[in-house]
Amino acid sequence: MKNFDAAVIDAVLAHMNDDHNDDNLLIARANGYPGATASVMADLNQDAGVWRAEGPEGVREITVAWPNAPLTERPQIRRDVVLVYQAACKTLGVPAREEHKPAADANPHGDHGHGGSAHGHGAHGHGGNPHAHGGNPHAAAAEHTGPKPFSQVIRESSWGDHSDSEGATFMEDIMRGVATKQDYIDLVIQHYFMYVALEAAATQLATRDDAEQLHPAALVRLPALEEDLEFLLGADWREQIEAVPATAAYAARITEIAEEGWAAGVIAHHYTRYLGDLSGGQMIAKRVAKQHGFADGRGISFYNFAELGDLVEFKTNYRAVLDSFGDTLDEEEQKRMCDEVRQAYAFNTQVFIDLGKQKAARAAN
Repeated sequence: MKNFDAAVIDAVLAHMNDDHNDDNLLIARANGYPGATASVMADLNQDAGVWRAEGPEGVREITVAWPNAPLTERPQIRRDVVLVYQAACKTLGVPAREEHKPAADANPHGDHGHGGSAHGHGAHGHGGNPHAHGGNPHAAAAEHTGPKPFSQVIRESSWGDHSDSEGATFMEDIMRGVATKQDYIDLVIQHYFMYVALEAAATQLATRDDAEQLHPAALVRLPALEEDLEFLLGADWREQIEAVPATAAYAARITEIAEEGWAAGVIAHHYTRYLGDLSGGQMIAKRVAKQHGFADGRGISFYNFAELGDLVEFKTNYRAVLDSFGDTLDEEEQKRMCDEVRQAYAFNTQVFIDLGKQKAARAAN
């Protein structure tokens, strides 16, 4: 039984598939699909989370029981996702991210007497995680004796802003493989207008000492977007495209920040867009290519970061840059930057809403 509202489920899935794509893959590999090459969180209820993984053996659905099931409140979801992630790291013998390292006093029997099933049920009912444990539900809040890394502060500040508004189902349809080809084309069009503004603003980052870790040439997306639009719409694609109102406002905000010379604001929007493209965007590319028969990477060049190298390593280095950058900001400026990240999420959500309205208007005509 799904005891959580659909809006809560969608928000959690969007967050996991946007900022925590690498965690999804670790969870799938530790719970029955060691050869998985991609994974998304597909569903959840009071008793378990469900991941859909892809790999050499095809697509598998993996159900992992919450260590403290049954869950009744949204904050409990985040707590138990962290516990499932920690258990996956332990099973695979890889270190958990610093902010999610288990507390030293973790209770292997779980708190509040919930205990629950400690084993994930892998694909086809096998391959459960024998090391999963309840742990301390407050572990995620107890990892640091000093200040939190700024990258963690940013993630936590935007936890409730990942697709958290009513009616923003446009992107969920694409993620779930039920959107039309025109829906995908409409999304690519909006990306183009976003990145015209973003990559103009990002030129300001070129003089930074950490420019190669933050904005290397392989990260630039406009040439790929132009290639995709020509494939999807033809040589005259520039005459066919238009920004929805939210995209125009989004691009205007990025341009405003760039003209102001506010580096933290530029990085806030840079972080929001690019790390999403490097994470959940990779699953979008696979889903869209399969659904619409795109071959040889055509139509999805935007999501091809092969020249960037190891994406996990790049994102780790990127977050390290954020941590160092945060150390140079006072508390007020850190808050201002976090607020701008939240604003970026709000713009993206409104773009999806506008695309939904555009789709409905097209259908009505």
